Amino acid sequence: MQWQDHAIILGVKRHGETSVVVEVMTRSRGRHMGMVRGGRSRSMQPVLQAGNLVEATWRARLHEHLGEFRMEPVTLRAARLMETATAVYGVQAMAALLRLLPERDPHPHLYDALDVILENLQNPADAGELFVRFELAVLNDLGFGLDLTECAATGGREDLAFVSPKSGRAVCRAAGMPWADKMLILPPFLTTGAVVAADGDSLSAAFRLTGFFLHRHVYEPRGIQIAAAREGFIQAAMKALNAASLETPQERSAVATKI
Repeated sequence: MQWQDHAIILGVKRHGETSVVVEVMTRSRGRHMGMVRGGRSRSMQPVLQAGNLVEATWRARLHEHLGEFRMEPVTLRAARLMETATAVYGVQAMAALLRLLPERDPHPHLYDALDVILENLQNPADAGELFVRFELAVLNDLGFGLDLTECAATGGREDLAFVSPKSGRAVCRAAGMPWADKMLILPPFLTTGAVVAADGDSLSAAFRLTGFFLHRHVYEPRGIQIAAAREGFIQAAMKALNAASLETPQERSAVATKI
């Protein structure tokens, strides 16, 4: 068996003296693993870095086998991603999220989103928003998507301010105020058609929102801990956001809408 596709490298593990097992995300084959012979060589080590985009050819006698990869570089962005804490933690945290999905299960939207985010993670002002949207996309593909388009109580689409922790649906301000202490905050930048950029408070609320549903629906039922890289990313993103000179909401929104 054989296939060829663009792949984003998620991680690498040593295999024997000279080889490695590489974990990638592809558009048509999902998260996939395979061995690269000679992967520890000087010529291959710069290529087999998390975040890089490669042309991957996978071969195996049977579909269920680990198989072998041959990889050619397409976009080597790992060095750039190592320049900021948000990018370093972001790559690790997104890889951990993708490992929640079944191996070899295609998720083309997540592949496209990952590619867009990796191209923009070096901008600390964008990184937090993009990561939150990626978490929402992963929740959706796992079957636990949130409905942030209309009020669960009234059906209206205006002044959405809360998210019900029970249903995962948006609630407008008027309907939710009597139970505000039991609701999760819906950050304005996550509402449909929003052109406002995240500030420190709204980004913090967004991380609490996605973290709550990831814990409830994914981590707790599986008996696993949330990746430490997520907390590292949150701290780095919040620090960068507070320190950065922010772009206009329209400029940042244009990047966010790509995913």
